Amino acid sequence: MNHRVAIPSPLRSYCGGASTVTVACASSSPSLGDVLAGLERAYPGIRFRMQDEQGKLRPHIQVFVDASVQRNLAAPIPPGADIMIVAALSGG
Repeated sequence: MNHRVAIPSPLRSYCGGASTVTVACASSSPSLGDVLAGLERAYPGIRFRMQDEQGKLRPHIQVFVDASVQRNLAAPIPPGADIMIVAALSGG
C-alpha cells in the first residue's frame, strides 16, 4: 500500500527537495512506524532527523494523520489517510 506524506522544509533536502512523497508499505494495514520505516528506505537518513535513538519521535516533530496529531508509532494508518510531518522551528 502506498501513502502520500507531506515533508516539511527542513527535511526536504533528504527527499530531493520534494514537498510531498509517496511511501510504499508492505503491510495492507500499516502503522505510523511502518510508514516512517518506508520513508527511511526510500530516503536514507531522514528517519534519524525525526526519531531518537530509542525510536521515539523527537520533541520538535509532529505527525498529523488526517488532521490529528499522532505520536504513537503503533497507531494504524487508514487507507488514503493524509500524513503530514511538521518540524517546529525555534530560535532566540
